[in-house]
Amino acid sequence: MGDPNSVLVVGAGLAGTEAAWQIAQSGVPVTLTEMRPVKRSPAHHSNSFAELVCSNSFGAKNSDRAAGLLHQELRYLNSVVIETADIHSVPAGGALAVDRGKFSEELTQKLISHPLISIERKEQKYLSSEDQITVIATGPLTSKSLADDLIAFTGLEYCHFFDAASPIITGESIDNEIAFRASRYDKGDADYFNCPMNKQQYLEFREALLNSEKAEQKDFEADSAKFFEGCLPIEELARRGEDTMRYGPLKPIGIWDPRWGDLNDLEIRREKRAFAIVQLRKEDKNGQLWNLVGFQTNLKWGEQKRVIRMIPGLANAEFVRYGVMHRNTFIESPKLLNATLQFRSRAKLLGAGQLTGTEGYAAAVAGGWLAGTNAARIAKNQNPITLPITTMSGSLINFVSENKSLEKNSSQFQPMPPNFGLLPPLPERIRDKRTRYGAYRDRAIKDLISMLKLKSKII
Repeated sequence: MGDPNSVLVVGAGLAGTEAAWQIAQSGVPVTLTEMRPVKRSPAHHSNSFAELVCSNSFGAKNSDRAAGLLHQELRYLNSVVIETADIHSVPAGGALAVDRGKFSEELTQKLISHPLISIERKEQKYLSSEDQITVIATGPLTSKSLADDLIAFTGLEYCHFFDAASPIITGESIDNEIAFRASRYDKGDADYFNCPMNKQQYLEFREALLNSEKAEQKDFEADSAKFFEGCLPIEELARRGEDTMRYGPLKPIGIWDPRWGDLNDLEIRREKRAFAIVQLRKEDKNGQLWNLVGFQTNLKWGEQKRVIRMIPGLANAEFVRYGVMHRNTFIESPKLLNATLQFRSRAKLLGAGQLTGTEGYAAAVAGGWLAGTNAARIAKNQNPITLPITTMSGSLINFVSENKSLEKNSSQFQPMPPNFGLLPPLPERIRDKRTRYGAYRDRAIKDLISMLKLKSKII
């Protein structure tokens, strides 16, 4: 393209979608390139922008949770992705989950319809010229050609881990005589289907997972795979110990079926409570599709059907999508990026999203917002901005950019999800966790509002 007054955004995932929208909304023309459907990735299932590949959940929605605080910050920043997620949310207890089909379709139409956004369906094989303002938001599924060019440009090796998606089944195939609707600790409405297991059923299920055949992968050896610890395949959890799944996605704590009797009766509770519980979350508002929470997997499809149908209530499960595994790539950002998300060696090149080492949907959106905002400011000869480090978005981006402890040894750099451990300490120590997180939230929102007021004055 090469127009100094316009911006190129590469990749129409969550980060690229957000970046392109923010650039266009600021009055700067933008070209958005997306390789699908010309070239497919191992994990995508549609040609829509901002497709949610793994789960349909953006994480906890309460603002005294790390993900929820990030959502709230993005609402103040007028994020188009979070606005659309709110519109197409589906009941999910304390989580912000969406009807992923409608969510992606609406964002695709919004970008296609914007007068300042041009869409090009092609693979971007190389970095653009140095005078072209560019946002690289190709995500963890960056094509090999572009990945090789980035390696040549940075002079550094890539980091990577392996990620997986959960299966999706039809709601009408769930046995309501066994499975029951409830949310953990009765928070919110009864938004989840729960499939209870006794000890024998659980142990047989674990044994089946351990002995199931895994799908062959061309880009890695399964036995030596490097997984992201926050999103382990269910068979890997089973391998790590007899009770690992019960302390993870299959934990039964806080879930009770009224058909079992009075929860307050200690004897009934001891006798009836489940040994483990598999949860399913809505994929759409009508409850026609449900995904198995925490069931990322690399098993062969036939094995997925066999093993998952062992779960009480899912004996007749009808699959609309099987779980898949794919390689996720991210750059050694602490050596490469400033807190503005500009590459240190090329000010007109910016990175955004999971490619930079942030983990999670909302984190990708935050990176897209900042990279898009700064790309537009560069096009208008304005100084780039940073986000306050006291905000969840600012602290997360600061971690993947200005992290001095990892800058010299970026081989230790791993994807980072939003969490309160990233935030600077509060002036006074608060022992109660809920109160402490509320104080972090209040400080973050206050500082973000102050930044936005200052930014408007500068503009």
